[in-house]
This record gives sequence, C-alpha cells and structure tokens, in this order.
Amino acid sequence: MSGALFVSIVAGSTIALSPYPASAQIGGIVHDPRNYAQNILTAARTLEQINNQIRMLQNQTVSLLNEAKNLAALPTSTLAELESQVDRTRGLLGEAERIAFDVKDIEAAFEGRYKSSALAAPNAALVAKAEARWMDSVAAFEDAMKVQAAIVGNLGGTRASISALVTASQSASGALQAAQAGNQLLALQSQQLGDLAAALAAQGRAQALEAARSAAIEAEARERFRRFRGKN
Repeated sequence: MSGALFVSIVAGSTIALSPYPASAQIGGIVHDPRNYAQNILTAARTLEQINNQIRMLQNQTVSLLNEAKNLAALPTSTLAELESQVDRTRGLLGEAERIAFDVKDIEAAFEGRYKSSALAAPNAALVAKAEARWMDSVAAFEDAMKVQAAIVGNLGGTRASISALVTASQSASGALQAAQAGNQLLALQSQQLGDLAAALAAQGRAQALEAARSAAIEAEARERFRRFRGKN
C-alpha cells in the first residue's frame, strides 16, 4: 500500500469518525478536518515525488559509475615487452653474417662466388671462392640457429604476457578494459607470427645458400674436368 493511499484512508476515516462539525473551534483554534486531510495528502504526494527524485538520482549515479567503468583504461600493458622481443629478433636478422638480408648484397655475393662467371677464375681463385661459399653456408646456418634460440627465449616472456592479459581480461571492469586486453592479445599474436616469419626467413636463407653452394660445386667440378681434359 503506497503512502498516499494510506494517508487518504486515514484522512477519510478521520473525517467520517470526527465528532466535530466540518469546521469547529477547539480551545480557541479553528479545526477543519477536511483541510487537515487535504494537507496530509499534499504532504504525502510531496514525499512520494521526493522519493521518485531520489530513485532517479540513484539510477543516474549507477549509470555514471557503469560508464566510468567502461571508460577505465586497462592497468596492464605488455607493449614494452613485445617491442623488446621484436627488436631482439630484428637485431639478430640485421646481424646476419657474410650475406645479409639485402638484395644488393645478395646480388654482389652471387655474382662473385656462385654464378658461372666466377668459374672463369684461375684454379687458386676457384679454391678461394669455394672456401667463401662454404663459409657463407656455415654462417647462414649459424644465423638461423641464433634466431631460433632467440625465439625460444621469447617463449618465457610470451607465456607471462598471455597469463597477465588473460587475467586482466577476465577481471576487466568495463568494455574499454576488455577491448584493450583483447588488442594486446592480438599484438602478442602478431609478435609470435613475426618471430615465426623470422625463423622461416633465416632457415630459408641457410637452405638457399646451401643449395646454391651445391650447384656451384657441381658447376665447378665440370669446369675443373673441362680444364683437365683441355690439358690432355
């Protein structure tokens, strides 16, 4: 039963049961039961309006708090660690020995040591070029192993980052925090894909140089045999 309805019933009962006339003087004070009941009803309605306003303010406060949670930034960030891991992998690729990951460097190396034009050199030069090709292959495989070792070393940091981000995502208080945690997980996935691409590039470089060395050995053998037959 609402406050206004209760007061209406009480006021009606007061009027019905009152032994005084509609307007009576009691102790020198004029008492009007109907006016008294009307005042009570007015007070009850005013109180109900105040209660409604309080409820509206409470709802607005809850809404503002929810919006504040949705706008709160994620306190956890793995960006610095991800950038550090990417820099380490890129640094190793940049330190590639003998033949770097550079188109002009590769062209110059193949022109001087791998292509048929290099086989026209004297025998002593052929030996030197064969030695250089062998060193190219050894260095490339060493570089590939360094990159792979760095990537394996990154796994510990990756695991810690995943754990921190998943925990932050599960305890996110708002939409922004959840979205930021998801974005960082995507960045972590991109870093892992970058590491995988680096490992494949380093391994592919080593295998390509070894294949080129094998082809050069075969071509050099034919050239040596041709020279041997020419002397005879």
